[in-house]
Amino acid sequence: MESPSDNRTGDPAGNRSEIRDFLISRRAKLTPERLGLPTSRRRRVPGLRREEVAALAGVSTEWYTRLEKGHIGGVSEDVLEAVAQALLLDEDERTYLLELARAARPARRRQRRKDVKIPASVQWMLDSMTVAPAFVRNGRLDIVADNALCRAVYSPMFGSDTTGDRGCANFSRYFFLDPGSRDFFVDWEEGARATVAVLRAEAGREPNDRALRELVGELSTLSPDFRTMWASHDVRIRHEGVKRLNHPEVGPLEMTFRSLDLPLPQRTLHDLIIYTAEPGTPTEDRLRLLASWTAPRTSVTEPIRPPN
Repeated sequence: MESPSDNRTGDPAGNRSEIRDFLISRRAKLTPERLGLPTSRRRRVPGLRREEVAALAGVSTEWYTRLEKGHIGGVSEDVLEAVAQALLLDEDERTYLLELARAARPARRRQRRKDVKIPASVQWMLDSMTVAPAFVRNGRLDIVADNALCRAVYSPMFGSDTTGDRGCANFSRYFFLDPGSRDFFVDWEEGARATVAVLRAEAGREPNDRALRELVGELSTLSPDFRTMWASHDVRIRHEGVKRLNHPEVGPLEMTFRSLDLPLPQRTLHDLIIYTAEPGTPTEDRLRLLASWTAPRTSVTEPIRPPN
């Protein structure tokens, strides 16, 4: 059995503590009853013991203890898969654990990611969607490209002080730093938790992203709600479903949204998000009303007359 290596040179700052806290948080969520383990012994803390997880994963307690301390750099994906199965990790959590392991390996360390310019063809595609709000967001949840209807639907966020001089709206800043977001988002807490979980997954995928670390630091300093949700170590790779908003001008909106990967140069992965309303619903009518307000006005010119 291989042992977790102590790869100090390959450990990005905070990587080891992220691994430790994530594994401990997942272990604390499990109960012996859920896994069919004996429950007769008195337990001082909730969740499984390390030795129980180790037995389920087929490794020694000493080995798993070192792994839970963050020594993950030399561990194979097969062994991590066994640990993920023992902890009943879902697909997003499993992916996150593997990303943390890759980030801890010197040979797999990558250069700091750079922001890229969105190609004009992507903006043309967004602009062609006149009755569907659509936008492109990066891993830090900045809106880096959008169409007119998106700006109309999310006008409170685009007009928020949290956007200000930054040049682009950011979902996490709006959720946690603008009190008006609680009125705008009908399901505020659900959306806030999903936002934090997406940021957590991005932090595992891109540990060298300085702007992301600064964003997390800013939100942790200014928002107790963010600090609490960040400490839960929940992760989500993709966020899609139903979005319910209280729009200040047209009223309630209930839309379905889907997320599509949009690969760009320099390893950069963005999401294309498209919102739609069920046909025949009040939301569809309200989106069409917003679209009519944002439609470009065409100038009226004298018709061309055929030559005599």
